[in-house]
Amino acid sequence: MAKAYQSLYRRYRSRRFSELLGQDHVVRALRTAVAGDRVGHAYLFSGPRGTGKTSTARILAKVLNCEKPDGGEPCGVCPNCIAVEEGRIVDWLLELDAASNNGVANIRELIERIPLGTSGNRKVVILDEVHMLSTGAANALLKSLEEPPSHVVFILATTDPQKVLSTIRSRTQHFEFHLLPADVLSAHVRHVIADAGLALGDDAVDHVVRMGGGSARDTLSALDQVSAMGGVVEQAQPVEAILTALRAHDAGGVLVAVADATDAGRDPRALGEVLIGRLRAAFLAVMGAPDRHLPGPDLEQAAALGADLGAAGLTRALEVLGEALVELAKKPDPRIVLEVALVRLCRPDADRSLDALMDRVERLERALAEGGASSAPAATVAPPPSAAAGTPPGARSGPADSARAELAKAAPDAGGTARPARARVTKATSATTAPRATIAPSSAAAPGPPPAQAAPPRSEPAPTPAPASRPTPAAAKAAPAAAPTGGGALPTREELTLAWGDAVLDLLTRGTRAIFSTGRFVESAGKAAVFALANAPTRDHCEKKRPEVEAALASHFGRPVPLRLVTDSEVGAGSIPAAVAPVATPVSVDEEVVDVGDVADLEDAPPEGSGAQRLTEAFPGAELVDEA
Repeated sequence: MAKAYQSLYRRYRSRRFSELLGQDHVVRALRTAVAGDRVGHAYLFSGPRGTGKTSTARILAKVLNCEKPDGGEPCGVCPNCIAVEEGRIVDWLLELDAASNNGVANIRELIERIPLGTSGNRKVVILDEVHMLSTGAANALLKSLEEPPSHVVFILATTDPQKVLSTIRSRTQHFEFHLLPADVLSAHVRHVIADAGLALGDDAVDHVVRMGGGSARDTLSALDQVSAMGGVVEQAQPVEAILTALRAHDAGGVLVAVADATDAGRDPRALGEVLIGRLRAAFLAVMGAPDRHLPGPDLEQAAALGADLGAAGLTRALEVLGEALVELAKKPDPRIVLEVALVRLCRPDADRSLDALMDRVERLERALAEGGASSAPAATVAPPPSAAAGTPPGARSGPADSARAELAKAAPDAGGTARPARARVTKATSATTAPRATIAPSSAAAPGPPPAQAAPPRSEPAPTPAPASRPTPAAAKAAPAAAPTGGGALPTREELTLAWGDAVLDLLTRGTRAIFSTGRFVESAGKAAVFALANAPTRDHCEKKRPEVEAALASHFGRPVPLRLVTDSEVGAGSIPAAVAPVATPVSVDEEVVDVGDVADLEDAPPEGSGAQRLTEAFPGAELVDEA
């Protein structure tokens, strides 16, 4: 009868402390304790699967009952050592799988067998997966674990020590087992291949080490599978297709790769877990702490993936996929959850979260660092309307000009648009604006020298001039303003509207500004710009101040801008929609409403005449109905 095949992880299980891989701290402590006869009554071995917990427990059982131990190591040739290696049942070794025997009755039966005599030196009780014990069973074990007979040693093994009762952990010596580094596993796999006579190359070594993920048992199980297939069988990896699409931000490619994977029988959760593992390896590589459980080729792939996605992109990908895996169990179709998460990763521009924004900023910084910005065409920035029309250096401009230009473009035609609200000038902003020009209403049209030309642009910013105090009207009349010379087309209605609220109104005296602030520009065609007012009396009163306004407009635009004043009724009955009709602009508490220079503009009341007569003179167009 042919001998049954034995799996590689069973054939090459560690038989001595010196054969344990990657657990030097455990080996040193246990060997010293055995050699010095200071073995404790209870041990707790914890760590990931396949790291040697059960093998270490059996080696300790052998050396405690070995007839000829050598320096803390079992001899391996005495009957007791051979019995453990062959897996025979002996009275001094009790093994119990707590995952399937986790009830109170199971533990009571085990406790009843502990006081019995033994043919060996010490009775060893091995409880595997002890965290699976029920609460009652764990409590039943406590007393025996705390004060066992002198010849009994408990060895508890678990992959999740946090689930073990703290009262149990406090009664044991706790040893933690670690996953094995890739170089240690690679050397072990090569030894097994040579010793077992397997015709496999380095590609098989890298493959099984990658599949093992630091676990010696998982690695040798993968080696068994590769040996049965005669080598590594190259298969299309859906994870690679998904990662390629993520690098290119190809949402369609991601969906196709997920569809191919699910058609091939891959579970969405398993696919997501593999993706998270690859992204984690890339993140560790970017942060300078590569996963030492991966072989060399995988470390290179992780570094390349990290360089393509960046730290911010990898962080966002790990968070999004992690949240998706949590939601998989709650949704009827888990594939949709994974697809939506991957599409979000491919389209960071559609995601308004902070992580997505950081991802986009990091990609732009990488593109600039790589010189991508130097090859991109320079963006053409159109000047604001006032600059195109020849705005003098003293006129104000700022980031808000582009927004105002967009609003002006979106405005309806001249007949159906209300004047936009005047831009407020606060005390905080007026301190940084250019000094106001001196306008003389009575001599605005008088010829004079042309305005000073603006200096050519300089590479360094020019110092901001100190704000000049506003001249009084008397001083303005004494020194006539220089009227610009030269012709040119009239500014457009949009340019006039923007300049009116931004600069021109601030150049007017207080009385003129107050009465003209109720009007609006409706047309700019022919030889004059048409300015509409509410009614005929207001228009007639504004007609007296028109030269001052024309001078202010000419100073702002650098060329004459004649005005023609009309009423709303002349523009067209019903042409102003009620929803956009001009409304009074509320005055902010920080608005500059007091101007000391405007006091001289006030006129003394006539010394004679009745109050009714003075009212009719103050309000042109008013009629006296009943003087009594």
